[in-house]
Amino acid sequence: MSAQAVLAATLVEPGRYELREYPLPDPEPGCLLVRMQISGICGTDKHTYQGYTTQYAGAGQPRQIPFPIIQGHENVGTIAALGENVRYTDFEGIPLKVGDRVVICPNVSCGTCYYCRHDFPYYLCENTRDYGNNLSARNPPHLFGGWSQYLYVLPGSLIVRVPDDLPSEMAVLTEIMAVTVGLDRAKQMSAFPNESFRFDDTVVIFGVGPLGACFLVKARMLGAGTIIAVDLSDYRLDFACRLGADHVLNAGHLSRMDRLAAVRDLTHGRGADVVVECAGVPAAVPEALEILRVGGMLIEAGNFSDLGDVAINPHRHLCSKNIRILGVGGEEPAAYAPSMRQMARYMRQYPLANFVTHRFALRDVDAAMKQSIARDSMKVVIDPWRN
Repeated sequence: MSAQAVLAATLVEPGRYELREYPLPDPEPGCLLVRMQISGICGTDKHTYQGYTTQYAGAGQPRQIPFPIIQGHENVGTIAALGENVRYTDFEGIPLKVGDRVVICPNVSCGTCYYCRHDFPYYLCENTRDYGNNLSARNPPHLFGGWSQYLYVLPGSLIVRVPDDLPSEMAVLTEIMAVTVGLDRAKQMSAFPNESFRFDDTVVIFGVGPLGACFLVKARMLGAGTIIAVDLSDYRLDFACRLGADHVLNAGHLSRMDRLAAVRDLTHGRGADVVVECAGVPAAVPEALEILRVGGMLIEAGNFSDLGDVAINPHRHLCSKNIRILGVGGEEPAAYAPSMRQMARYMRQYPLANFVTHRFALRDVDAAMKQSIARDSMKVVIDPWRN
């Protein structure tokens, strides 16, 4: 390919972007070059922009963001070039060719560390490299995030072909929809005498931005009973109702005690069977534990970045309530293609086409980030080719 310049929105430090040019590389064997279509703004991207730059803090090797970086790990694009002398297939074994529309899993695992060898989730790899996060734009070939006209895909990356009948505006939700595998895992975590997530269970979702909204859809698909959405934004709570929430609680209008009383009133005094924490606010965790019934389950999917500590009471919150907590640090590659197929299947039943509420050009990345933080948006995306 020609050595043309590629534009990319580059985060040089928290709160400061520069629109930079990089050379367009030819992919090495085992690598791909993807012409980007759209890339979503994730909660993790917001936290990095705001200065929360430590990730995987609970793992053996906490990682700092290596600025400058090109953000963007919720990526949809078409294959522009393939490295020579390699047969390329997607995660499900489908042959790949130039022009195919694909989604790229954010993490590249090493395959040799303890966690890789013992079949743990791939994002627990001790040497993981993450598009849009810990791959620095300082290092050639630079293009390691989706807020760029092209994305350079490294060997060992997991790629999934997008079904022809799934619009890119829905395919961009694939990564966060795959994170809802936490609800699938909850069904597997049985503890006598009750199951972790049962048909007709009451599910409370803290934070119904894009991730929480995907959990809401997944909970409904899996047979949840009453679904209660909690958020500070009436805009997002209204969207939650359109997705199937039965009740909504605005955390800005109701006190913590009022929210607890409302959930107990709706559950005959017991509390929620399952709480999914997607607010990305540490203070939501103690409240989630209070709202759970005895023997309930907390699915923690909202605090990927280290936003600080909160106090809990091990006796009251955990031991005496027989609580189970499932931390979800990311998605699983095997959930990608099923998530896309289910979105294609249910896009007439759920307003998935309305998830993307704002679309910005690369030059407007700062405005895009601010819009994604605002309360009157759902999924904000970057379109690298938008004028």
